[in-house]
Amino acid sequence: MTTLSANIVNVFDGTISYGILTIDKGRIHQIKYQENEKTDVIYILPGLIDSHVHVESSMLTPAQFARLAVVHGSVGSVSDPHEIANVLGVKGVEFMIEDGRKVPFKFCFGAPSCVPATNFETAGAEINAKDIAYLFKFKEIGYLAEMMNFPGVLNEDPIVLQKIALAQAYNKPVDGHAPGLRGASAKKYIDAGIETDHECFTRGEALEKLKLGMKILIREGSAAKNFDELIPLANEYFASMMFCSDDKHPDNLVEGHINQLVKRAVAKGIDTFKVLRMATINPVLHYRMNVGLLREGDWADFILVDNLRDFNVLGTYINGEKVAENGGSLIENLQSEVINNFNCEPISPSQIEMAAPDGNKKMRVIKTIDGQLITKEIFVEPKIKDGFVVSDIENDILKIVVLNRYKNAAPAIAFINNYGLKEGAIASSVGHDSHNIIAVGVDDFSICEAINLIIREKGGVAAVSNTKRGVLGLPIAGLMSNDDGYKVAESYTMIDRFVKEQLGSTLGSPFMSLSFMALLVIPALKLSDLGLFDGEKFEFVDLFE
Repeated sequence: MTTLSANIVNVFDGTISYGILTIDKGRIHQIKYQENEKTDVIYILPGLIDSHVHVESSMLTPAQFARLAVVHGSVGSVSDPHEIANVLGVKGVEFMIEDGRKVPFKFCFGAPSCVPATNFETAGAEINAKDIAYLFKFKEIGYLAEMMNFPGVLNEDPIVLQKIALAQAYNKPVDGHAPGLRGASAKKYIDAGIETDHECFTRGEALEKLKLGMKILIREGSAAKNFDELIPLANEYFASMMFCSDDKHPDNLVEGHINQLVKRAVAKGIDTFKVLRMATINPVLHYRMNVGLLREGDWADFILVDNLRDFNVLGTYINGEKVAENGGSLIENLQSEVINNFNCEPISPSQIEMAAPDGNKKMRVIKTIDGQLITKEIFVEPKIKDGFVVSDIENDILKIVVLNRYKNAAPAIAFINNYGLKEGAIASSVGHDSHNIIAVGVDDFSICEAINLIIREKGGVAAVSNTKRGVLGLPIAGLMSNDDGYKVAESYTMIDRFVKEQLGSTLGSPFMSLSFMALLVIPALKLSDLGLFDGEKFEFVDLFE
């Protein structure tokens, strides 16, 4: 048996008492309280949970993600593997499950509900209702992953409703994804059995959904940041709220995880026990995770922190095993199998030329919003040179290209505002959700050079300037590295800095923002490999009008 003496935080009843915790065979054998909270004594509290994350967005395998996350007090995550599912189908989900089994971390994976995300793009695979039923038989599959096809729910698409019914038959929670959905439409979506949403970007939207009985996840990722807007709701609605990162790049994961949100929430004056409930009890109970909550008989999944203001993590335990200590991970650095689906040839500048329109037509442009996944639609006068529309660097109107990575096909071309590049281009094979190659740049040669670096590596993120090129290869599904997580984070930090300092991007996370410019299910204007798409009307639109 192992014993630990500390201030024991009981999140259920909101008390702190000094006592002795006894661990036997991975479980909490006994909690013996001795007296009231002591000063200058460490605290034991339940381990933290990320209630919605796509592990693939960290560019790390599940084993490497866990290795970094435990340092920050995370003991588990609710992980939607639909990124790799869009590339490899069920085989990709099985890869995530098998890789996660290698390490002491509580992964609760979802059965992807929308692969492909829409019929307006080319994915590498499909997951149907039969596949979902198959996946529900894995003990690691705990829920139906985010139902992005909210038009299908509202229009009572029989295939969509069949997937929801399957989840209910298997007694699995159903995750939602409905940015901006309000009123009668939101009610119908929720009444169909959708239980959560992590896409609220205004307080009013989140409050309306909470009052309709939906659980709201406060998201703070590398690109989408909704914490400051939504956290005031936690004062009253903490019992129906959780924290999540959704998509978190490796450099940000090295800096922190859910512990950062706990600290920020307490600093904003939210009661500590309300905050801890959102970060621990709520996700564990909602998703029925096999995670201990610091009760006798529970698995010994807990963390040690120095105080309840800064939440500096001194140690992390999973099933009674110490997996992190004083900022260092004790999880083994493991290699993973390399699987992929990448089959396209290099392209040339002539393939991405855009002929000027006849007459004085305005050009429809995607306007990015830093810190948000939604975009705006604006109309501008195109810059024309030698009969072709080209990037307008002075007005920050740059060419954006999406290229099918699963077969040779004509690239889709549009223009984007608010990226800030002054030279060169960037490209990525992380392009939600179908993960075709997406690139933005100031000239056709640079765009093609960046894209071709990605093709050479069979996946990755790349940046080129007039004098320099850089690429971080992601050979696993074109989404994840097979390298040490800390090394990947260091490499990503270097290429991210290059894009900001030399190429001039003004965005907080240029690659993460770029990856969402192909996500058609989030308004207003996006670009798939098949063309420019209006996410509000849910239809293709012309570049010029």
